[in-house]
Amino acid sequence: MSRLQIIRNATIVNEGRTFTGSVLISGEHIKAVYEGSQFIEVSQPCIEIDGTGLLLLPGVIDDQVHFRDPGLTQKGDLYTESKAAVAGGVTSYMDMPNTRPQATTIEILEAKYALAATKSLANYSFLMGVTNDNVDELKKVDPRKVAGVKMFMGSSTGNMLVDNQETLNRVFSELSILIVTHCEDEPTIQRNIQHYKELLGEDIPIEYHPLIRSAEACYKSSAYAVELATKYNSRLHVFHLSTAKEMSLFSSDIPLKEKRITAEVCVHHLWFSDKDYAKYGNRIKWNPAIKSETDRQALIDAVNSNKIDVIATDHAPHLMSEKEGSCLTAASGGPLVQHSLVAMMQLVKQGVFTLEKVVDKMCHSPAELFRIEKRGFIRPGYFADLVLVDPNRSWTVTEDNILYKCGWSPFEGTTFDASVLQTWVNGNLAYDNGQFDETIRGKRLLFDY
Repeated sequence: MSRLQIIRNATIVNEGRTFTGSVLISGEHIKAVYEGSQFIEVSQPCIEIDGTGLLLLPGVIDDQVHFRDPGLTQKGDLYTESKAAVAGGVTSYMDMPNTRPQATTIEILEAKYALAATKSLANYSFLMGVTNDNVDELKKVDPRKVAGVKMFMGSSTGNMLVDNQETLNRVFSELSILIVTHCEDEPTIQRNIQHYKELLGEDIPIEYHPLIRSAEACYKSSAYAVELATKYNSRLHVFHLSTAKEMSLFSSDIPLKEKRITAEVCVHHLWFSDKDYAKYGNRIKWNPAIKSETDRQALIDAVNSNKIDVIATDHAPHLMSEKEGSCLTAASGGPLVQHSLVAMMQLVKQGVFTLEKVVDKMCHSPAELFRIEKRGFIRPGYFADLVLVDPNRSWTVTEDNILYKCGWSPFEGTTFDASVLQTWVNGNLAYDNGQFDETIRGKRLLFDY
């Protein structure tokens, strides 16, 4: 007999509605959702959780993380970063292929899945990497078991840059699986580097990062990806958009289920702008770069208008020693999964977004876009991936409560008004007020194809 749990009288945020209700969990799945504050009688022995005054949300699905496993585990690994994710209300994630070795063959990809099965506290999927010469291997990917293929149309990760025209045409014309892209135009970036080296020398300050990895570089590459996807009717998802100009490439008039071309924004591009480089320096150096306040506001507007479909993190831990140096030498990327949900809820409190919009973009839409099986919603029969949040328990990010293996956060010193209290992964209470149940691991995500 499956173990029963009931979360009573929580404020449930789900599918565009906020209401008082209770959720009954049986084993790994949601058995029933009750609306109203009436007492629900459960005939079998049942674990009771009082949700009065608390928010109950679907577990966050982060469609873009770099957990650094295998090969770069001094920065993070599938255990440490999934643990931080669960503490932040993230119950499922999709990890990128730029590990060591790079996940550009099915054999290497499946080795990552096997590793996650032993280490990950959250549910997981891995994208397979595109190179200039592995299209035939990509065509062997089972779309029911793999979230998609990842293509770097910009040299953010060294030799994974895809710049061969024949390869690009083959990827967009021959693959039916979702194509996910990092879009920055490499020739534009190289011209900008040369320009600022001539102007400033080798030691270029961080404030020039968004001028080197410029809005022009982003738009040119994103526009080309959209052009190819339109030409071949491919399914394209563009990661971490960062500019106002790119918003002209996407539609708000089509329901997500009907979109062939979709868009993602990351928490840092919604939170920071170029005025923050003076305070945070290399801690907020990402590729694509954080840009102007005008760009940030355009991204916020695009989330609210549904031009942007998903909010994620691009969680990419580096050691602090790697974040030192000039604009050209400091590593790009930062850790975010522990703080993404509470950061977005802080923007809700500021009136930037509604809570229903945040749940849509962080929970529902990733599940719908990637066609994830039975996740992302609070529905009977779905996996019980749930998060209980106290919207009025404030806390400050400090070195002592950061769970990332790299040991730092761009949010260090920030006070958030909401706290994640409990997180369920497949019906298992994986995180409970600072304590973890590490006896059960997450599951491999499956996709409705």
